[in-house]
Amino acid sequence: MLGEAVADAVDRIEDLGGFHARYLPLSRAAILSPLIIAIAASFGSGMAGAIMLATLVPFALGMALAGTAAARAAARQLDALSRLSGLFVDRVRALPVIVSFGAQDRIGRHLADATRDVASRTIDVLKIAFVSSAIIEFFAALSVALVALYCGFNLLGILPFPAPERLGLGEALFVLVLAPEFYLPMRRLAAAYHDKQVGEAAVERLAALARPSPSVSRSPIAGPPALRFDGVVIDYGETAIGPFTLDVAAGTSLALRGSTGIGKSSLLHAVLGLAPIGKGRILVDGRDVADVALPGHIGWAGQSVAFVPGTLADNIRLARPDADDAAVEAAALRAGLGPMIEARGQGLALPLDHQGSGLSGGERRRVGIARVLLKDAPLWLLDEPTADLDAGSAAGIASILASAAKGRTVIMATHSAELAAIADREMVLA
Repeated sequence: MLGEAVADAVDRIEDLGGFHARYLPLSRAAILSPLIIAIAASFGSGMAGAIMLATLVPFALGMALAGTAAARAAARQLDALSRLSGLFVDRVRALPVIVSFGAQDRIGRHLADATRDVASRTIDVLKIAFVSSAIIEFFAALSVALVALYCGFNLLGILPFPAPERLGLGEALFVLVLAPEFYLPMRRLAAAYHDKQVGEAAVERLAALARPSPSVSRSPIAGPPALRFDGVVIDYGETAIGPFTLDVAAGTSLALRGSTGIGKSSLLHAVLGLAPIGKGRILVDGRDVADVALPGHIGWAGQSVAFVPGTLADNIRLARPDADDAAVEAAALRAGLGPMIEARGQGLALPLDHQGSGLSGGERRRVGIARVLLKDAPLWLLDEPTADLDAGSAAGIASILASAAKGRTVIMATHSAELAAIADREMVLA
């Protein structure tokens, strides 16, 4: 699921913070500090130092047992959290479809169930963390008590076994002061042990995400392709659209019309691989779309035009980064941006932010059309290129597309009868 992959790429990076910033330094300290303290304590009492080292065994066993249970719980929690994040992202992407089918309540219940699942698994992780911390604290207190008992009984001379040494008050006090410090690094490590389990689980998910997919040899299209949608069903999980069966001959244009949410945009997204095909298939020149190298051979104009900080030329050149200034200017003028460029007085060097601030709706659309013209691809996919425009701007863009689209394979989704009229064929989806 795309949303789950996106959530893993973003959220799991944050999960590595505790592992690297807390657990790893504390794990090194938990190895070195007790050894140094035990050696120092041995100068006061060799037996006390030996007791300290011997009591490391229950610590190791307790952390191993707690770690095994915590690892499983943390992995389950991350799985549930990734599913919830991915579910939310995917449902946001499909929001127009959800609203058009009136599925808000059902999707809301689905998200609520996923949220409760995450909460339940989080409580399981916390239970294990609290229990393991309690066990470690118990063994730490017991170990300090053993050292104290040995020192006290040695001072009183009532040890139940022959003592290999005789402690003085100063030596006993020295050992008792060091004893709590001997166990402190391990107690801190136990408190950060949850970071280890979460970090390792995050590493596993990121490794799976970064694992390269099997390379597939895809053949490019040589010219305007013929497309066939054969019983295609767009499956968004709780909502499915279709089936759709339609043909677009090579070098011809097809206008898709229909009510909002009927699936016009989803069909275009399916060609790009951005919508999940549940059933059926899309054929390009008789080959499955997955076997055809379409990227780089498609001119795309979506309902919203994305911008990057830079100049007007930079934003048009996104369609073909190697295009020279003359080609970019020709595409801009052909898209009808000439009056705007002349009025602003800065030419193609007009600065734009990531929102395209300062451009009208029609000018934004024309930037998208300029990209399509600059791309000069054999296949065009146009998603509502004249939506939300006044009649004059819509007619201007329709005129540009009518002349520029000749000899290409064009599929355009639109509500506009005027735009549909420039296509070779029109199909109403129901």
